Amino acid sequence: MADVLVYRAEGAAVAAGTDLYGFTVTRWRLPATYPPFAALLFVPTTWLPLGALKLAFAAANVVLLAALVRLSCRLAGLPVRFPAGCAATALALWLEPVFQTVLFGQINLALAVLILWDLTRPAGARGKGIALGIAAGVKLTPALFIAYLLLRGRRREAATAASALAGTVLLGALVLPTASADFWTRRLYETGRVGKAWIVDNQSLQGTVARALGEPSPGPAWALPAAAVAVGGLWLARRARRERWGVLITATTALLVCPISWSHHWVWCVPLIAVLYAERRLRTAAVVTAVFTARTLWLVPHAGDLDLRLPWWQQLLASPYALAGLALLACRAAGSQPSVSAASNSSASMIR
Repeated sequence: MADVLVYRAEGAAVAAGTDLYGFTVTRWRLPATYPPFAALLFVPTTWLPLGALKLAFAAANVVLLAALVRLSCRLAGLPVRFPAGCAATALALWLEPVFQTVLFGQINLALAVLILWDLTRPAGARGKGIALGIAAGVKLTPALFIAYLLLRGRRREAATAASALAGTVLLGALVLPTASADFWTRRLYETGRVGKAWIVDNQSLQGTVARALGEPSPGPAWALPAAAVAVGGLWLARRARRERWGVLITATTALLVCPISWSHHWVWCVPLIAVLYAERRLRTAAVVTAVFTARTLWLVPHAGDLDLRLPWWQQLLASPYALAGLALLACRAAGSQPSVSAASNSSASMIR
């Protein structure tokens, strides 16, 4: 549970008034990488003995997984029955991103639950967008969902989410002004602090390109395709006929274009499998389940810099989630149709 130790160290730094971004912990020398607002939320982690804290994180992540399964069923339009929900939760624990989240003591499930709960609430629900904004305040990647809401014409929800995000930034600046200035002017742009982009752990587009080229810093070879994927993904999300696919496409796009998306960030495979099952695409659901269970990225040589010297056939095994994400976008592009709102506002020629 290396990440639990990082969160605890962040909370301790806030409580003690020490440099939030000046420490490293564990034998991997892991630093704090989240905004100051997240560090404020981690202060309670200092109130428990380490053993109890690890147990609490493990139990909380199992509960959060059960909540994510339930929300995934809501997104997919599946009935939620207690015995089936328990079975699905138990099986979902073996999905590699979920298993790694529990193993590291990560917060991916908490963020996914916040986002999915907010997006699946009824239209016009009070405060809809706040949970999404808070999730983006903890980890900036979910902010792409704000752009998604804007493109879908849900301006009120987007404004609420943006306001909540701004509120987290303001709170961090008021309580931790020095750390906030350090993060927003310096640390945010030091992507190397998060980790090496080219190792197999990184299942983003940058990691895939870096390993394919054997280049630790692929530069424009990654940045240009990432920009194209960002634009194309948001375009597909806007045109999605069903909300479920708009959400999944946006999540996939965010994971692909983020400089670093560790394998445990891909817990969005849970709602993806649920949606495929609900639409009776059972073979595709089985393939996706196999991809996220097989752990092929850990089967290729990855000690030292071996990640950069993989033969072509091992490239496929080293980047299963990024390739699956690209395949999802390609399939949705091949069968994309205008969304209901877009169709009603488009001209007849555009509809044709």
